[in-house]
Amino acid sequence: MQNYIHENKGLFMNKKITLSVKGMHCVSCAQTIEKALNKLPSLKANVNFALEKAFIEYDQEKVSLEKIKKTIEETGYVVEEKEKKNEEDEVGNLKKRFFISLMFAIPLLYAAMGSMFGLPIPEFIEKNQALIQFLLTTPVIIVAFNLYISGIKRLLKLSPNMDSLIFIGTSAAYVYSIIASVAIWFGVSGYNVESLYYEVAAFILVFILLGKYLEAITKGKTSEALQKLIGLQAKTARIIKNEKEVEVPIDGVKVNDIVIVRPGEKIPVDGVVIEGYSGVDEKVITGESIPVEKKKGDKVIGATMNKTGMLKFKATGVGKDTVLAQIIKIVEEAMASKAPIQLLADKVSLYFVPAVIVIAVVSSIIWYMLGMGFAFVLTILITVLIIACPCALGLATPTAVMVCTGKAAENGILIKSGDALETTHKLQTIVFDKTGTLTKGEPEVTNVVAAKGYDENDVLRLAAIVEKGSEHPIGEAIVKEAEKKIKISKANSYEIIPGKGIKAKYLKNWIFVGTRKLMKENGIETDYLEKDMERIEEEGKTVVIVAKDKKAVGLVAVADTLKDFSKEAVEELHRMGKDVAIITGDNERVGEAIAKQLGIDCVLAEVLPADKAKEIKKLQKEGKFVAMVGDGINDSPALAQADVGIAIGSGTDIAMETGDIVLIKDDLRDVVTAIDLSRYTIKKIKQNLFWAFFYNMVGIPVAAGVLYPFFRFLLNPMIAAAAMAFSSVSVVSNSLLMKRYKPKLK
Repeated sequence: MQNYIHENKGLFMNKKITLSVKGMHCVSCAQTIEKALNKLPSLKANVNFALEKAFIEYDQEKVSLEKIKKTIEETGYVVEEKEKKNEEDEVGNLKKRFFISLMFAIPLLYAAMGSMFGLPIPEFIEKNQALIQFLLTTPVIIVAFNLYISGIKRLLKLSPNMDSLIFIGTSAAYVYSIIASVAIWFGVSGYNVESLYYEVAAFILVFILLGKYLEAITKGKTSEALQKLIGLQAKTARIIKNEKEVEVPIDGVKVNDIVIVRPGEKIPVDGVVIEGYSGVDEKVITGESIPVEKKKGDKVIGATMNKTGMLKFKATGVGKDTVLAQIIKIVEEAMASKAPIQLLADKVSLYFVPAVIVIAVVSSIIWYMLGMGFAFVLTILITVLIIACPCALGLATPTAVMVCTGKAAENGILIKSGDALETTHKLQTIVFDKTGTLTKGEPEVTNVVAAKGYDENDVLRLAAIVEKGSEHPIGEAIVKEAEKKIKISKANSYEIIPGKGIKAKYLKNWIFVGTRKLMKENGIETDYLEKDMERIEEEGKTVVIVAKDKKAVGLVAVADTLKDFSKEAVEELHRMGKDVAIITGDNERVGEAIAKQLGIDCVLAEVLPADKAKEIKKLQKEGKFVAMVGDGINDSPALAQADVGIAIGSGTDIAMETGDIVLIKDDLRDVVTAIDLSRYTIKKIKQNLFWAFFYNMVGIPVAAGVLYPFFRFLLNPMIAAAAMAFSSVSVVSNSLLMKRYKPKLK
């Protein structure tokens, strides 16, 4: 994560890169870069001012990395080969510049305005006001000169930014004051100390630097969660090399290396335990504080803490393939993504600065034509330019998204995009997959019913022969139960019929294990077992029929236990006004029994894996915003079809890849937290946008002098500078209040 570029290859020739961009001083800078990049062929760019990064996806055959970097540099910004400054250095630099400017600005204010407050002014200062004010203002200009450089560059390229407004406003005051000073020194009539605007230029820059300093501090806090995640990575690992323990840098660990971790040490990479027993604190990944027992065959996750015993494990995920690296990648991409609600602010920000310059010039001309003096007109020009703040608009959404995604990650929830974040709070119907989502996915055999002429062991044996070729949880439960009592033979061949069951050939006989549909399709009569099936299914158990040579020989019933907190999660979703549905391949009777236990409204039963997405689509056609919560490969199409796909983190990689939100902890209460956090974040974004728009809509007309004809009130440029500086800080600070968020069900 320390390099300036992170790459990963996508489909075909597409590549995703992240570039570190320096020199952006406001959101319009990011807009300028983004606009220039998106003109390149087959390229999509998203530039994040708050993170100072450009997230780019492009076709390598149509545009080169060098061309991308050159385009950014041509807009006047710098692509850093390495991170030259860390966040603390930048904050420290701004702090230093602010205090240096303040050191000169305070005596300047005393010299320029002390007499207005009845303060004694030494005779030497009184006689040399113009010279002293010039000498005190110039160092402030020098300290803040990088703002001038940025502003001039953007003006020359006809794409002015916030720095351009600062440059025009303060340089106008400074240059006019120098002209007035020269006139005073040469005794030109009409010029005196009151003609000087040095303190205006100086204090505008002081407030700007203070605002940028505070903004840097608060912006840094918005990405604190991401920095914490990056900091979790171990620096070294102890591996077995040539039958000896060797300590190597974390980058030196390769897949299949044998890693040793002693009590109290951090697990460096992902792996599978091959020896040892210990409790591992996985709080940094899952948010759960209770250590998890680890023994041979269990998976361990890099960055978690080994507590009690020594573990020896084989590395399975290193570098960018570790769980932590994937979490960091998801969080960083989510922080960089734009919520749809941001589009309005982006459009406004793009035209904001040119519009402000026009307003400043036009309002100044109008006042001049109305007969106001040059000093009045200059005040209007400077104040309008300085009070305008596109930064507040630009920071309103991304800072809230950054804090939200970071807060969600702290609670074991990965929200993968701003789009998902915004959509989640609109959800009306939550559809849960049954096996492995609402239930633990670890079923046990509870009943075996034999037809006339067979005993229970015959039924169990035949079922186990067939299911030995299956990886389905029900099949595993049957095999596990059978192995306790009898030896299981191996079938000649297997054929899995998705959503219906499985058949196998054994000793020239075909054996079928599955649903009523499977039996019906193969002409197998099951009526004489129907009463037993209905009785067992009403208890919420899943029943499979076992048949041999076109004759049903019995039933095997399997029950799965509900996950902890699933009932609590459903109840809270109802309190939030959401409809809850269950989708299952089981028959309706089993689905209804589970739904009754949990208080679920709607049951979508006997749904084949391929048809789950169709069921989601049906709900959407009814005008509902639908979330699908699932964990398996067969849930992926439904996760993709849903307005928001929520993948259980303990599930398969493909489900996690397809989902818009990933629940790392496998805790269904986090579905509630994700929805509530989305609602809270959108509320904060709307607050931020309201105050940003309100500030500019009120501030700019007041600065232009609309109150002067009625109340003789004219806004002081220094007050305008202070208001502008703190408008951005207030927006970011409001976003930071989200750090106090507590999940509803914890």
